[in-house]
Amino acid sequence: MIGYSGHAFVAYGILRESGYSISGYCDIEEKASNPFHIPYLGYEGSEQGRELIRRHDFFIGIGDNRIRKKIFEQFAGIQRLPINAIHPSAVIDKSARIAAHAVMIAAGAKINPLATVGTGAICNTGSIIEHECQVGDFAHIGPGAVLCGNVIVGEGSFVGAGAVVRQNLHIGRNAMIGAGAVVVKPVGDGETVMGNPARLWKP
Repeated sequence: MIGYSGHAFVAYGILRESGYSISGYCDIEEKASNPFHIPYLGYEGSEQGRELIRRHDFFIGIGDNRIRKKIFEQFAGIQRLPINAIHPSAVIDKSARIAAHAVMIAAGAKINPLATVGTGAICNTGSIIEHECQVGDFAHIGPGAVLCGNVIVGEGSFVGAGAVVRQNLHIGRNAMIGAGAVVVKPVGDGETVMGNPARLWKP
């Protein structure tokens, strides 16, 4: 496991429920809190860390989209790609397409017909990805969020917990949808929207 904090704890539970044995974690430094009592294996960017990852399956347990993508690209450069973490209770239609690497689909998530989930994407606990939706690479769909049919979520975007995105909308790249937002209009690249109905947020 790369990373060992809140998001990694969820990923750890998913992998454990999927039958994996977690041999340890890599991080910049050893964590003071170790709730699952797994060994610290050093920094993944060190020669020791890279050698471990050359020899073992691994998963990037980091919720931040940009950091997750950066780590993925570092290891892709040495031809090492992370496994997926898909909870056994997730419901994935046979016609849905899930990328082969670094995807996390948490407990109770539903991925409906003809939906696609990109590399490094997260569909968090209880999220619903309806028919023909597209979740871009390294996007994050928060707990309980709902993408109605034919929604496109661009690469690196974040859809907050409990948000609802109306059907047939396009969410741009690196956009952010606030928790509980109800999105009824397209969202552009890099935009942040909040509220019901969701409106553009400007700091």
